[in-house]
Amino acid sequence: MLATASDRIWVAPVAVVGAGLLGLGLQWLVFLVLERASVRRGATLRCSVLHRLRASSRLATVSVALDIAVAVVGVHGMLGTALAHGLGIVVVGSVAWALIGLTYVFDDVAKQRYDITAADNLRARRVHTQIQVFRRVAIAGVSFLALGVVLLSFSPIRAIGASLLASAGVAGIVIGLAARPAIGNLIAGIQIAVTQPIKVDDVVVVEGHWGRIEEISLNYVTVRVWDLRRLILPISYFTLQPFENWTRQRADIVGWVHLEVDYSAPVQAIRERFHEILLESSNWDGKAWSLQVTGVGTETMQLRAMMSARDSSASWDLQCEVRERLVDFLRTEHPSALPRLRTEPGTGRS
Repeated sequence: MLATASDRIWVAPVAVVGAGLLGLGLQWLVFLVLERASVRRGATLRCSVLHRLRASSRLATVSVALDIAVAVVGVHGMLGTALAHGLGIVVVGSVAWALIGLTYVFDDVAKQRYDITAADNLRARRVHTQIQVFRRVAIAGVSFLALGVVLLSFSPIRAIGASLLASAGVAGIVIGLAARPAIGNLIAGIQIAVTQPIKVDDVVVVEGHWGRIEEISLNYVTVRVWDLRRLILPISYFTLQPFENWTRQRADIVGWVHLEVDYSAPVQAIRERFHEILLESSNWDGKAWSLQVTGVGTETMQLRAMMSARDSSASWDLQCEVRERLVDFLRTEHPSALPRLRTEPGTGRS
């Protein structure tokens, strides 16, 4: 009888540990087979799924195996109840973890199929923006549901929830008023993901700052300013306030340079030199250019040199290059064309 009792004492721990190790080994074997098959076929989707679900599936498999072992061995009393409850919470958390990992799978596939660093990256930026916003919405929803399931697994909380059900209307109004900014930002994020007034890597002018959209989250948008500062704006700003988007439909853009010259300036010679500068520059895309007299003043006339470029960065560099080389051309070849202040001597009467 003593030996039998002693054996029973060791049955439960050995069975539980054995079940955990068995589940761990089974998960490792399955993922090893799937990983080798994916490497042979070179599938990005399968490789991403295996990478993102490895840890969560390991935790879920071990938790389920331990839960089955506890039920089979027959651990009763408070210890059995606590173990079952704890393992149930771990299973819920691992499932939520796996679902969140699946949201990153879409991100991995999008990064592999749509290269945002390409020259014509409009479709890539559109897809990346949608996936980024919807991924954050999905993560928030899964986390909220998992937390709710875990909290409802505690009997005292269920009892409190039942007693407060009658006042849920008032509580909902209060919570709605308090969470109005967060809900507004969430709705604005979904609206931006669908209508896409901005996309990741878009060139925008916001609050007088030129920059690129670096990140779109559920609550804010990060704009990387040209001097590497970050402008943080609530996401609802882009649905309520006007702003400039230079790459809304396509990345190419037209830039211009204004010059103040004397009336004696040879416009045709300046136009020919301007065209030569464009042909020599790697920033010009070869699509459009012009040089026109756009205004006259009391002492000078205004020239506008217009040129196209593949994107805003190249356009800025091209404008600076044209401005510098045209001024140097006027200074060396036609110095009289630079603005001058004329004075006429007065005539006196004797």
